[in-house]
Amino acid sequence: MTPGTDERPQMSVEDFEELVRRAPETVRNRLEFYGGRLRLKHGPIDVEDFEELARVAPETVTLELINGKLEVKPVPDQLHGAIVMWLLRQCMQQRPELALYPEQGLRVPTYRNGRARADGALAPLDHFIDQEGEWASPEGVLMAVEVTSHDNDTDRRDRLEKGRAYAYVGIPVHLLIDRDNDTLVVHSAPQNGVYQNRRPYHYGSTVRLPSPVAITLETEKLKDYVT
Repeated sequence: MTPGTDERPQMSVEDFEELVRRAPETVRNRLEFYGGRLRLKHGPIDVEDFEELARVAPETVTLELINGKLEVKPVPDQLHGAIVMWLLRQCMQQRPELALYPEQGLRVPTYRNGRARADGALAPLDHFIDQEGEWASPEGVLMAVEVTSHDNDTDRRDRLEKGRAYAYVGIPVHLLIDRDNDTLVVHSAPQNGVYQNRRPYHYGSTVRLPSPVAITLETEKLKDYVT
């Protein structure tokens, strides 16, 4: 992991204070900021309260509800964004009838009634235009993508909990691009909340994403994004 990331706060004090100011009354007095981390006192948050809190949060703060916990999604750095754009171009070139939607909010109701914001969600063009609000149904999503962030929660959040959430709702393929290990991990065949197949590839490998994605990734370019 990048040195010093364990100490990196989830948000600034100013962003926390603004979040509290905007928060619905049912949540406002339960929010606290300790050790650089957002915490919620007195048990889990209701989905309705979470959605309102996420809606009114400052633009610099992105919230998720994962495994029943209120989470702050790290602000992506430039290399994180470059990797997502690399993958987006690969998908559009090979499957022009599909689109990779960055930062797509997804409802994962079978997994502790969660709300996850995927770094990328592969689905047919215009798939989400008829859905209301920022949290869409995962039905029809072919692949969920996560690119790890350099923060101390990435192992639990990106490598474990979000993958479980995607498996629970039956998204056929989950692609994890692990920047700490310079690997791509392809998960497929979800069953009973677990992906039955898991295959890692080093940067530079040819990665064949299984059906229904059916895209082949030449990943040599990812070596340019190693820090």
